[in-house]
Amino acid sequence: MKTANPLATLGASVLLALPTFAAELKIGLADDADVLDPAQSRSFVGRIVYTALCDKLFDVTPDLKIVGQLATDYKWSADGKELTLTLRQGVKFQDDTPFNAQAVVDNITRAMTLPESRRKSELSSVSKVEATGDYEVKFTLKAPDVTLVAQLSDRAGMMISPKAAKELGAKFGDHPVCSGPFKFVERVQQDRIVLEKFQDYWNKDNIFIDKITYRPIPDSAVRLANLRSGDLDLIERVAPTDVETVKGDSNLDMVDKVNIGNLGIYFNVGNGARADNPLGKDKRLRQAFSLAIDREAAMQIVYDGTGVAGNQPFPPSSPWFNKDLPVPARDVDKAKALIKEAGFDRVPVELNMANDPIIAQMMQIIQSMVAEAGFDVTLKATEFATLLNDQTAGNYQVSRSDWSGRVDPDGNTNQFYTTGAGLNDMHYSNPDVDKLLSEARQSQDDAVRKQKYDAAGKILAEDLPIVYIGHQAWIWGYNKKVTGFVPSPDGMIRLVGVKKAD
Repeated sequence: MKTANPLATLGASVLLALPTFAAELKIGLADDADVLDPAQSRSFVGRIVYTALCDKLFDVTPDLKIVGQLATDYKWSADGKELTLTLRQGVKFQDDTPFNAQAVVDNITRAMTLPESRRKSELSSVSKVEATGDYEVKFTLKAPDVTLVAQLSDRAGMMISPKAAKELGAKFGDHPVCSGPFKFVERVQQDRIVLEKFQDYWNKDNIFIDKITYRPIPDSAVRLANLRSGDLDLIERVAPTDVETVKGDSNLDMVDKVNIGNLGIYFNVGNGARADNPLGKDKRLRQAFSLAIDREAAMQIVYDGTGVAGNQPFPPSSPWFNKDLPVPARDVDKAKALIKEAGFDRVPVELNMANDPIIAQMMQIIQSMVAEAGFDVTLKATEFATLLNDQTAGNYQVSRSDWSGRVDPDGNTNQFYTTGAGLNDMHYSNPDVDKLLSEARQSQDDAVRKQKYDAAGKILAEDLPIVYIGHQAWIWGYNKKVTGFVPSPDGMIRLVGVKKAD
């Protein structure tokens, strides 16, 4: 039996409020969030907003341990097919609806059945969820799934008001009502998302900010300028080339953490008519594209030594990294040979990317590298939420996208590579990969799981529906008036304990 210590929950320590805290914290985001519905959303910055807006059943500590948030305890049955949660009492949603076992049942059922939900693959092992007490919930699984607790520490475990969910349906994101420390006030697309402190939050004594304004500013130089001028208090994803500027400003501090995610180039291999392109149809061309990239050089130039090169969903430092598949060296001659073998001399490529200056720099470098092998890449920049929508709709040939990463390896693999999964925008399908990733979910033995992920990784390194470039570091800059911010490898901005002096 495995249990989570009820006392090992975030915000359990008592912090004394002082009367001099500033009312508003202004946070600069590198992108605009997509729809503010945990069941439907997929953007990284959306998860940052949810950290303030929507509590989860579990959360992740800065040292990547899973701890209780709205769940205070859990236990597995001996056969691994039942998971029972004990829930926190005295919690309200932001519309005063009570949080209880039935609310959890309603949330999980919605995430599994809402037609627009992207959480279905994350909860695909769940056969039934039921309230077995006022504050006890039991998940019955189709097969053992050791990853479920990790899934419930992210969007699949975010609790929204069942009342609001029923009233708004798929339009819930227009006015989200959750269970977190801050409640929704307004949103102006591409300009701001405003939240205010929820006065009945269960852990309100550890929340010292009255209002949060998130400002999406894709240009890292403009984001930093706003921080230096005082128009922002904290920014995420400081450009590596701006680190020395932040360090040299007496009003600012910075902190960084290498993340658990990845930087990827996605190939449309089966998502609609636009999959009918050379790179989508022939894995030899995808292999050539990968071989034409000097990952070490690209990461060093763009991230100034703060990131690492990579070729797998997990960074080389991860215990899940397959050392039998090291980061490949650039081999232009071999790339040319594969292109010729596939029947091409030059290969036209349209590559979608977000209109972010760091991403643009990276892709211009890669554009130049792969041109030497025979790829004529046209870069198409667009707003980030549009990029994600185009990927979902199959309106792309090749697309550059980041993944912020998850604690459990399943979160970096299953939802991207299994047939029909929520983030499988490539529409990649391989029965052997489906089987291996499913089996990896079922074992509680990490050695067995590692074998399954290694075997799946070997197939994926051949098929290459995604070509990985590397793994960046999260870098935050903030005004010295802001204290209590604790960085985490998952990139989230958690506001429990954060203060801002007047």
